[in-house]
Amino acid sequence: MITAQALATCLLMAANTYQVPAAVMIGIMHVEGGHVGQEAGPNFNGTYDLGPMQVNTHWLPQLAGIWHVNEHTARSWVRDNGCVNVHVAAWILKQKITESGSLFGGIASYHSATRGVGYNYATKVIAVMERKGLVRDDEPSSRYHYAER
Repeated sequence: MITAQALATCLLMAANTYQVPAAVMIGIMHVEGGHVGQEAGPNFNGTYDLGPMQVNTHWLPQLAGIWHVNEHTARSWVRDNGCVNVHVAAWILKQKITESGSLFGGIASYHSATRGVGYNYATKVIAVMERKGLVRDDEPSSRYHYAER
């Protein structure tokens, strides 16, 4: 079992590795509400969500290929290793930010490609970040500034 401190260290390392805001990763983790070893589902499309960041099993074939392991092994690593889970989540978030062209769009599509569903999710993540003091809203020219921690 991974300690909260070790998981936090892994989250910060993952955010740094993939150049995504740690505050967003924290917000996603709190909204997802997962934990190491958790497999939630099935979702409407037959997929499952794994671990603390609730990484969707849709990603397993690609991860298995990258890691040169079978999908069963990839599933175990993502579900049962908190550090692997947050690194995969940061990797996904980075792809989604790049695809969408915005941080908000990346957060939304981390959760869902369906526009309204993703928008609602992103607003929940931002609300968590605000409650935890990870967001400053002190400049009218830019709505969100991510507090450095």
